[in-house]
Amino acid sequence: MKPDTTCAWAMNHELERIYHDEEWGVPVYDDRVLFEFITLEGAQAGLSWITILKKREGYRAAFENYDLDKLVNYGEQDVERIIEQFDVVRHRGKIASVFSNARAAKDLIEEYGSLADALWQFVDGKPLVNQWTEMSQVPASTEQSQVMSKFLKKKGFKFVGETICYAFMQAVGMVDDHIVGCPQKRQ
Repeated sequence: MKPDTTCAWAMNHELERIYHDEEWGVPVYDDRVLFEFITLEGAQAGLSWITILKKREGYRAAFENYDLDKLVNYGEQDVERIIEQFDVVRHRGKIASVFSNARAAKDLIEEYGSLADALWQFVDGKPLVNQWTEMSQVPASTEQSQVMSKFLKKKGFKFVGETICYAFMQAVGMVDDHIVGCPQKRQ
């Protein structure tokens, strides 16, 4: 029997394993889901991913299931209400960034036709499939994530540094960083 070669980071908690097996690295082209991951990856800055996974439903409830048409009308007055009513990371700047990021996302949709078209351009519209044999080889950022970060910041996004952008790219399947031998590895 072959040993389990699932990516090591996904072996610590059941939620991580489910996320790894069902979502991480699967290409996403849905604007709502892409915005969800921009939000979650920004929220994760300085925290563990399991913390965010445990709060994921709280985020969906707090942010109207990432309905951009609703979120563009949110502002500073909504930050305290969200902190008090929902299970989210209680960082005022991260919460407020969701509203300004929603407005910036709507602008990108207007300019590019979809958020997917604006974001997938950094990998020429198709997933980059890496061939790492161990997790220590996986970078924290790449040239593509650096360019994406600069682009998003210029367009008005917050909490989109190059490391956050790379984690986002991994999450939404722009990059396949499953290690060689992982059952989820794209062939």
